[in-house]
Amino acid sequence: MDTLQPAPATTSTTSLTRRSALTAGAVGVLGATGLALAPSAAADDRHHGGRLPETVRLPDGIQPEGITSGPGTTYYVGSLNDGRIVTGDLRRGTSRVLLPGAAGRQLRGLRWDARTGLVWAVGNVGTEAHVWAVDGRRGTVVADVVVPGGGFLNDLDVTRDAVWVTDSRVDRLTVVRLGRGGWPVRGAEPRFVALGGDWPGYDGTNLAANGIRALDSCSAVLDHSTAGGLWVVDTRTGRVREVDVQGGPGIIGGDGIERSGSTLYVVRGSGQAEVSVLRLGRDRRGWVARWRGALTDETLDVPSTATLAGGSLWAVNARFGVASPATATYWITRLPARR
Repeated sequence: MDTLQPAPATTSTTSLTRRSALTAGAVGVLGATGLALAPSAAADDRHHGGRLPETVRLPDGIQPEGITSGPGTTYYVGSLNDGRIVTGDLRRGTSRVLLPGAAGRQLRGLRWDARTGLVWAVGNVGTEAHVWAVDGRRGTVVADVVVPGGGFLNDLDVTRDAVWVTDSRVDRLTVVRLGRGGWPVRGAEPRFVALGGDWPGYDGTNLAANGIRALDSCSAVLDHSTAGGLWVVDTRTGRVREVDVQGGPGIIGGDGIERSGSTLYVVRGSGQAEVSVLRLGRDRRGWVARWRGALTDETLDVPSTATLAGGSLWAVNARFGVASPATATYWITRLPARR
């Protein structure tokens, strides 16, 4: 049986003016009833020497959505425009094409796995849903899994023995089994875990499940783009329960999620130009989260996902609604990481 124990910890990762702040005040950590979370797959918050740029420019017209980071300050960004993946160095502000674009292909969530050096990506070609594994150095496609009945594959997390994927238009998790050392299993078919319990679901018009991060061997945290809130799913049964979010304005939406230990970052959780910061823990009733504030910056323009690298949080700006997206400018914004 596939489990949700996170993969071994990894280092997860031209300039505009910038002003960043953690707004709405910090709240104390949760009580002694359990912050024993599994190691985050993006949990290196050490600040490396040298000044980091405030923003990193991306190719014009890329229409970015997903971002992940690899060794050091390497980053990967996927395109909604043509399904390409660009990579570069956040410290130096560089970019190059890793995976060339293809007609009809769209990429959303990305996740790098330190064990294999693979960048896992989810999205579609036309109306067909796919999960891909791409060599993070050479750009070759190592695996291409077609997902029957997939609606809108959106985000993913990579654990020790599986890739777990959200679908914003089908109330289920897609699970792609991994073999020894995290490598794809040739010919493996995806399986599905239906979401039930308290889950608000997909109503035929909205976007439902979006960001996902593993918490322990049998649970993951999700956000819901339309209903808001944070939700924990039992990955053995699919039963979903709402997380008690204490303090702050509440999580009213949400796109990508990033986690470092007990700190959870929810992109656009409480505002269109910010990243909400919460502290996760457990009490006798289950998972709880306390509001710690929101990261804001004048260069944020509808951020979609974020990644930790070089001691900072890096949010990619999707700029949804911008005029002429196929020729518009795009960039990544650096934000202060919080513990």
